[in-house]
Amino acid sequence: MQIPAIDLNSYEYTLPEEKIAKFPLAKRDASKLLHYKDGQISHLNFSNIPDLLPADTLLVYNDTKVIPARLIFQRETGARIEIFLLQPISPTSVIPEIMLAKHPVIWETMIGNSKKWKDGEILKGLIPYKESSITLFAKLINRETRQVEFSWDNEEVAFVDVVEASGEVPLPPYLNRKPVEEDKSRYQTVYSEKEGAVAAPTAGLHFTPEIFERLKTKGIKEAQVTLHVSAGTFQPIKASQVTDHPMHSEQIHVDRKTIETIISNLGKIVTVGTTSVRTLESLYWYGVKLLEGKGEELRIEKLFPYEERENLPSAQKSYEAILIYMKEKGLQTIMGTTEIFIFPGYEFKIVKGLITNFHQPGSTLILLIASILGEDWRRVYRDALANDYRFLSYGDSSLLWIE
Repeated sequence: MQIPAIDLNSYEYTLPEEKIAKFPLAKRDASKLLHYKDGQISHLNFSNIPDLLPADTLLVYNDTKVIPARLIFQRETGARIEIFLLQPISPTSVIPEIMLAKHPVIWETMIGNSKKWKDGEILKGLIPYKESSITLFAKLINRETRQVEFSWDNEEVAFVDVVEASGEVPLPPYLNRKPVEEDKSRYQTVYSEKEGAVAAPTAGLHFTPEIFERLKTKGIKEAQVTLHVSAGTFQPIKASQVTDHPMHSEQIHVDRKTIETIISNLGKIVTVGTTSVRTLESLYWYGVKLLEGKGEELRIEKLFPYEERENLPSAQKSYEAILIYMKEKGLQTIMGTTEIFIFPGYEFKIVKGLITNFHQPGSTLILLIASILGEDWRRVYRDALANDYRFLSYGDSSLLWIE
């Protein structure tokens, strides 16, 4: 297909500061829910979600777990250096593996106050750990690429334990506040499992064990995917040509059972969050890659879906190609990366409905929402603002159906 010209100004809106939810509600499922179906908008509560989903729905959610990715060091001079983990480099780039490492690791990072960090200087931090303490060391390996080596003085302790003991919750920059104790549990879904995200898949923050029990009672099926959300999700679009925006790359991990479940439930799939959408749609394009003989690596470039093709395979044929490949290679899990860019003009292959929060103006996520709602995205957001919905990560929710 031909890539459409996109005017970013058409996807801006005014978001008053007071509409941004700075803290979570006391109860996760007490949030409001905007329901959009067949062009009609209704206003409900998130606790109504089991009633809105057909009994044959397959609900797919992202089980990534947020790590306290913001590490704070104090120089002997008193200067504070803040290091934000972005992407693992060594000894592996696979997030679940590097989190279990018990020897030095290297990460690509963002560094606050980096001018105060001298070349060759090793930063130290004393971390309380269980009944003792650990010393964490940070060494700047490459200032230009912001690569930092972390080491610690206890070979019995994995990197994930070091981070959990020392790091701060990586709240989104637009909250403009320091994390508090409550954020440790509330900036995390109740079903989070696999450590590696530096931002929460926030559509899932509304779910509770009680909601899941009601969904199960209704017969709604569930499946899990893992996409480790990166800080790039907050990166504003600055390119004059929207498609020139450097989309962030995020790691995907999906097991064979999930692929089989999706094949069995095509046409009935509702995703929890934009990260789950990106995962399922990326997997479709991975199947296309396999069928086209374009390599076995799961790596979806941002504009791969928009390349000119005469014919596209069905969703079933594409996912079956992945399943065949996994069986041939003896794989139980498929791992890779995606930087898929979903904007108006994109045709959804897998997803029929989306549970999501309300997103920043002029962002890649607004473009994704507009690809679902068309011009109605503006009416939906105008209605949410008029009805005092809370916006962004700790804000209210919506259920949007793809027509």
